[in-house]
Amino acid sequence: MQTALTELLGCRYPIVQTAMGWVADPVLVAGTGNAGGFGFLAGATIPPAELEADILRVKELTDANFGVNFHMYQPNADDIVNLVIKHGVRAVSYSRSPGADMVKRLKDAGVVCMPTIGLPKHALKAVEMGADAVTVQGGEGGGHTGAVPTTLLIPQVVDAVGGKVPVVAAGGFKDGRGLVAALAWGAAGIAMGTRFLMTHESPVPDVTLQRYVDCQNPGEIIVSRAMDGLPQRMIMNELLTELEQAGALKKLLIALRNGLAFRRFTGASIPSLLKSALAMQRDDDMTPAQAIMSANAPMIIQKAMVEGEPARGVLPSGQVAGVIDSLLTCEELIAGIVAEAEQRLQVLAQIDSPLKSREEQQT
Repeated sequence: MQTALTELLGCRYPIVQTAMGWVADPVLVAGTGNAGGFGFLAGATIPPAELEADILRVKELTDANFGVNFHMYQPNADDIVNLVIKHGVRAVSYSRSPGADMVKRLKDAGVVCMPTIGLPKHALKAVEMGADAVTVQGGEGGGHTGAVPTTLLIPQVVDAVGGKVPVVAAGGFKDGRGLVAALAWGAAGIAMGTRFLMTHESPVPDVTLQRYVDCQNPGEIIVSRAMDGLPQRMIMNELLTELEQAGALKKLLIALRNGLAFRRFTGASIPSLLKSALAMQRDDDMTPAQAIMSANAPMIIQKAMVEGEPARGVLPSGQVAGVIDSLLTCEELIAGIVAEAEQRLQVLAQIDSPLKSREEQQT
């Protein structure tokens, strides 16, 4: 199970736990690391002082390497970079609006830069800016996602980057069969969000987790633009139904309300939040209402993921939740994935053996 990804990140298995806002906390990250995977701590939804405490807490719980996720356009991005470098965090992950200067600063400090992308052209741009690896999420994945299925997207990106950096496959993975498939496509490992969300180490309240367990139809986990104008995959619930039916004014009011809540929580100033919203509007061609909603979407997610009110928040989820009916520990999850992957590789080797035997007989 040693690949270019395990060598780069310094982990035992090529299995990455993605940084889900409000979910990827120190306990989940440490649980992933102790089980041999590589976890990313969510840094986009908390103030820098709390992030530093979380980084130190992870270090108390595990000796394994781990990473921090953030958005380079968020108001406190510089503070997060300072903390990552100060505490020797192994890697960072990020998504939209990458800054070349910030990437260079991180790389100069020896931090692995691993952005999440959704198209081959975005992978090429990320590599050009200095990415050390790219996580590629197919349309089955949770949160903001594209339309291209994982099965088609991963080989495309692998071919596009031409071996310059390791490719990590995301979107629809939950077991060892998926890991073997990703390796066969040319990826160096897999990244999972929803599957780690549905573990015993996950901080998500039981009432919210039950919504995920009860969703046994992948078709109910839809892609919607109702929240911020960008395609985002979520489990259909009461709030999403309301947003789908809301007009532009109501969406703007919801965005402003959550924007003020997010400002109070993070300590960011109103001008800095507006600056972030304008940056997203410019980069992603959003309306002002959509940009404000996107900048402050964490507060809507918080309702479900922290406060235990799944009807009043949104439920970001990959379609894979529709085929998961149990909660495992991180140790059970990763050990099971590795065992199944090794078993499938042995089966594949046996399939190839008769062909080799005939070739040997002919020679």
